[in-house]
Amino acid sequence: MIRGKKYLESIKKYSTATYYDLREALGLVKSLAAAKFDETIDLAVKLNMKKSQSVRDTVVLPHQFRGEKKVLVFCKAEKEKEAQEAGAAYIGAEDLIEKIKGGWLDFDVAVATPDMMKDVGKLGMILGRRGLMPNPKTGTVTFDLKTALAELKKGRVEFRADKTGVVHLAVGKVSMAPEKIAENVQAAVTEIKRKRPTDVKGEFIQTVSVSSTMGPGVWVSIKDGE
Repeated sequence: MIRGKKYLESIKKYSTATYYDLREALGLVKSLAAAKFDETIDLAVKLNMKKSQSVRDTVVLPHQFRGEKKVLVFCKAEKEKEAQEAGAAYIGAEDLIEKIKGGWLDFDVAVATPDMMKDVGKLGMILGRRGLMPNPKTGTVTFDLKTALAELKKGRVEFRADKTGVVHLAVGKVSMAPEKIAENVQAAVTEIKRKRPTDVKGEFIQTVSVSSTMGPGVWVSIKDGE
């Protein structure tokens, strides 16, 4: 992989083999961020898991760092008022399904009541590849629209391990106070630990690292990451 000049210069400023405590690691990440925009800080957690196992869930991060999400709700008429009062940006049923089939995707997350999933399932090819498909495992298929939307607006985000057993999750912005980013990291790692498969032997979390969008990764000592 070809690295830019700024990246190569930044890795000379710290030890790439050292595991730092969480706050020190975040301080390094912030100091190494050299882009002209407010870079996102990403968390990468390498898990000890088999290919047949999966880790997927959601977490409500204590500190928001992104604009409010536009939430679309698929529901029938009797649930429309609840969705509206909960702050949904778009509410509907077959009308929204047809609109999405036509290529419209101006929303950040989709929630559906269980009785709508038979019809919403027809959008699998469209929503699935964009990570927008409602799913019971992530709390986006529910009759409790009030709670679901409240958590999404507070900053509930989905995480999942990729094929290599690594969970990648955005946890803040370079401009944020280090203690707030640290609290987001700790909340995320705690929830990841809760999804440990019962048959995993040995340590579940193998490595933890943090990085900015354009910067290098900094290792976090496991005891602090956990």
